[in-house]
Amino acid sequence: MNQSNRLRSAKWFSRIDHAGFEHRTHLKARGHLSDMFEGRPVIGIANSASDLVPCNAHLGQLADAVSRGVLEAGGFPLVFPTMSIGDSLMRPTGMLFRNLMSMELEELLRSNPIDGAVLLSGCDNTAPAYLMGAASVDLPTILVHGGSMINGSFKGQTIGSGTDIIRLGNDYRVGKITKDDFVQSEAGMSRSIGHCNTIGTAATMGGLAEALGMSLPGTSAIPAVDSRRLTTSQLAGRRIVEMVNEGLCVSDIITLDALENAIKVNAAVGGSTNAILHLIALAGRLELPLSMRDVDQLSKGVPLLANLQPNGDYLMEDFYLAGGMPALMNTMRTTLNADARTVSGSSIGRNIQNADIYNNDVIRPISDPVKQDGGLAVLFGNLAPNGAVIKPSAASVALMQHRGRSIVFENIEELEQRIDSPDLEVDEKSILVLKDAGPRGYPGMSEVGNMRIPKKLLDRGITDIIRISDGRMSGTAFGTVILHVSPEALIGGPLSLVKEGDIIEVDVDKRRIHLEVSDVELEKRQKSQPTREVNQSRGYTKLFTDHVLQADRGCDFDFLVGRSGSAVPARKGF
Repeated sequence: MNQSNRLRSAKWFSRIDHAGFEHRTHLKARGHLSDMFEGRPVIGIANSASDLVPCNAHLGQLADAVSRGVLEAGGFPLVFPTMSIGDSLMRPTGMLFRNLMSMELEELLRSNPIDGAVLLSGCDNTAPAYLMGAASVDLPTILVHGGSMINGSFKGQTIGSGTDIIRLGNDYRVGKITKDDFVQSEAGMSRSIGHCNTIGTAATMGGLAEALGMSLPGTSAIPAVDSRRLTTSQLAGRRIVEMVNEGLCVSDIITLDALENAIKVNAAVGGSTNAILHLIALAGRLELPLSMRDVDQLSKGVPLLANLQPNGDYLMEDFYLAGGMPALMNTMRTTLNADARTVSGSSIGRNIQNADIYNNDVIRPISDPVKQDGGLAVLFGNLAPNGAVIKPSAASVALMQHRGRSIVFENIEELEQRIDSPDLEVDEKSILVLKDAGPRGYPGMSEVGNMRIPKKLLDRGITDIIRISDGRMSGTAFGTVILHVSPEALIGGPLSLVKEGDIIEVDVDKRRIHLEVSDVELEKRQKSQPTREVNQSRGYTKLFTDHVLQADRGCDFDFLVGRSGSAVPARKGF
């Protein structure tokens, strides 16, 4: 054997005993030469490809490209599948399975002879699940994102996935477009493989992986069908071998400085509200202190620089051609921690120092932003003691300070029954409140917080009112929507106490959300409220509801917070 104990995989392959024999002989059954895995870094390539997740269906091609790069650099690539989660088909929500996917990756990395990992991600929850699992093990790791669809187009108009579903759906509901137009627009919206082409959760988390330093610079926004997606995947394969030799691990890269960069970049790009959940959960895995108040403070004052749907006019293909993430980060570089390390081997500052903007309308210079303060805002008050999230960049300016009468839906079923009823006593000043959409209540915290506007308001041309829930909304969605109210209604949070007709005050500038009901009355309501139990009796959903933390803790499992490392399990016995 020519391999020292420097490599983790040597504990599997270098031993001359029964266990070493078995490890080696079964790889030889695949036709691998001994010198492929004796003395070379073994690189695990985690592949989340699935025909059930259209966003990720092409990742097998990227796995082949990564493998080429690994071989060229002197490593031994081994591709392995993991579960794949996507929000286009899965019910009730892909978020329900994020923690499960992270657990699977963590256990596969730890239990196998892997020295470094390349993670192939795509749809919304895939990148955060992979980052969380990899952080728990803390091996040298690179994330390769699958990329977005190319621009959508229908009848000469550019349309964006997710965002224009809402617009087209509203137009169909009020008779502005025909059923045939509504159905035919589907093909025009999704013209290629890849994830949503708006700055939804998938594009956000791919971009934030780059901002964190976990992806090679300039790669996150490459469209899925662009040949550069394959070439940069091959480069990632080469680089991961170097990282193993350098001993550069996840915890060396994802530091508080890196998380601060990601939060600021999320504000500048107008990223998904879901990012706050994922970043807090990721920080928890690495035992780094990050709270909702930290996210708010770091986001405050960061101008919106990316003119992307649902906050603006353009799509991810335009963003990439305009310079992508390096160009956006370079224009805001004075606000970033430039010395933060990245998988490239260089700092963030060096990675972005020569990046130019090629279209000043897609990526605005900091002197001419889309909005002066467009990032996420976290609201606190007696309705959300632990915080609630709003995305001002996608909201109506006129509703940033508002006081209105609540219309309360106890659950999603009641909302579906009542929302379009002619008898619903709603006007443009009303505030819709939805309960039981939180982590345990739904379960999985589904993307139902962006409640549709009642038809009687759409008929009057009203397209936005304030909506409040303990649920989430898609990153592709827009409107004045307050989400992630914590604690959630099901476990007795103040949201559960709201009654129809109660007055709610919202002041985003003051970060305030207040239910205008006296403390005495709220205490009375609390005491008269029956205790409710989560009705889950088996399987993963029971595990989820028994152990999921609240939104302000990132919805991770209580038993997954913190790192457990890459210590090799006991050797296989006979």
